[in-house]
Amino acid sequence: MTELAATSSGRNADPASALRDCRTAFIGVGIASALVNILYLTGSFFMLEVYDRVLPSRSIPSLIALCLLALLLYSFQGAFELIRGRMLVRIAGALDESLSGRIYRAVVKAPLKLKMQGDGLQALRDFDQVRAFLSGAGPAALFDLPWLPFYIAICFLFHPVIGLVAVGGGLILTLLTYLTNRGTQAPAKKAAEAASLRNAFAQASQRNAEVVEAMGMSGRLTALWERRNADFRDENRRTSDIGNGYGALSKVFRMALQSAVLAAGAVLVIEGQASPGIIIAGSILTARALAPVELAIGNWRSLVSARQSWQRLKELLKALPEAERPLALPSPHERLSVEGLASGPPAAQRLIVSGVTFTVHAGSALGVIGPSASGKSSLARAILGVWPAYRGSVRLDGAALDQWDNDALGKHIGYLPQDVELFAGSVAQNICRFAEDATSEAIVAAAKAARVNDMILRLPNGYDTEIGEGGMALSAGQRQRVALARALYGDPFLVVLDEPNSNLDAEGEQALNEAIVNVRRRGGIVVVIAHRPSALTSVDLVLMMNEGCMQAFGPKEEVLGKVLRAPQVERPSPLKIVADGQEAKQ
Repeated sequence: MTELAATSSGRNADPASALRDCRTAFIGVGIASALVNILYLTGSFFMLEVYDRVLPSRSIPSLIALCLLALLLYSFQGAFELIRGRMLVRIAGALDESLSGRIYRAVVKAPLKLKMQGDGLQALRDFDQVRAFLSGAGPAALFDLPWLPFYIAICFLFHPVIGLVAVGGGLILTLLTYLTNRGTQAPAKKAAEAASLRNAFAQASQRNAEVVEAMGMSGRLTALWERRNADFRDENRRTSDIGNGYGALSKVFRMALQSAVLAAGAVLVIEGQASPGIIIAGSILTARALAPVELAIGNWRSLVSARQSWQRLKELLKALPEAERPLALPSPHERLSVEGLASGPPAAQRLIVSGVTFTVHAGSALGVIGPSASGKSSLARAILGVWPAYRGSVRLDGAALDQWDNDALGKHIGYLPQDVELFAGSVAQNICRFAEDATSEAIVAAAKAARVNDMILRLPNGYDTEIGEGGMALSAGQRQRVALARALYGDPFLVVLDEPNSNLDAEGEQALNEAIVNVRRRGGIVVVIAHRPSALTSVDLVLMMNEGCMQAFGPKEEVLGKVLRAPQVERPSPLKIVADGQEAKQ
């Protein structure tokens, strides 16, 4: 089964190919189901022989022989049931091996490409739902359903009346199955959507636990949570009520049908048209024939949920296809070129940045200034390829970003976002970006480049200190400096820093400026999004943004001189920032 999964575990694995790779295993499940259903006849024929042969002959040896034969057949039946269950569990495991990596990458990429609802983790829950269904009793019931005609045919061989009763019961149970599917489909979909919204709200509240506690928002947020939870509870209850109602109805009907077969058999025996054994054997056989239908109705909610989950997974992976790895390009070392760039949030079709064109050569640092909401951080996201380029392009040494493989390009880029959040793990793992082949020398070198080595050594376990989810074991300033070391790890060619000094003290700002100088000295490029003038100390170029457009670009002294000579406006502008910067230099 592991080999089976490995064939579709590549970058372009998709649900359809993963299922095709499991077809041999599904054939095996079908064969096991065939043997199980044939062996299910053991009980009916055992009762038939007991009533028609053993009792009339009063032969104890015959009864012992029948019991031993039945015990042997029951043992084989149990073995095949066990084999079928284990095969289904391993099919679920094979799908997990084939698709889990692809689904994780899609979950991570989706917020950058699609308009997401809820907490963004619905795809993982959908995959868990599919895997749980495959490992449960639902698939076994589906594999048993095609054997319904086989059992009904044997009922007709016992007597046409028994066969007709079984056919009528099967038709009614099939109708109940259809009504179950129709009744639970819409509520199950609404329940999944309500659960996603509820979980997203809970996760947002947990991330902002300090704000909630400090500002006394707990009571109001609890009321909002209860409303969202009530929506989920109502939809979930409606789905359960419908499924349980049809399940109970089918169970009672099957028991009544079994009694009806007994009554019909009794009439046939009284009229001399059948033997007494037919009564019991026909009753057992009819119950067995309709048991898969009842089991399918009982598991229909899981089936509907799994089918909807599978469909959502297919749609997500189709919307986020994984391209083949492009031709490997040499490491960039010359320039960053932005040509007529227009960009905005993914799936929003709304431009935040428009008409931006500039070139930065190796060994330079560009400071991006402008008032709040002028598009500075948006430009950073577009330069990194996080936001799509609706027009124009971003190029490294002449190659557009989409000509690079993401993993290969990531080695040449360092990024310090405005909102820093580290991952659960050690300090060393976060600095080296969780690379398995990272060396201690490279990790320490990145920490020293960010001048954070001494701070790390003062932690309880140094570089091996576990920082917790989101890096909560560190202060905001410590997280920002560790994130700066992460951005500098591996000496990337392009380093983008978005408000890198927002949480830094004087020592941290000095370390930041030294890091920028060191990147320039080794031939890299730095792009600094600046609100505080101290971040511009080590840059030689400045780009001014305003309302998403580039207002000026050039050497720092030239651009700052133009800005200072520009007429004042009432709205907030970068003039005050720049003026403060000039005063600070003086």
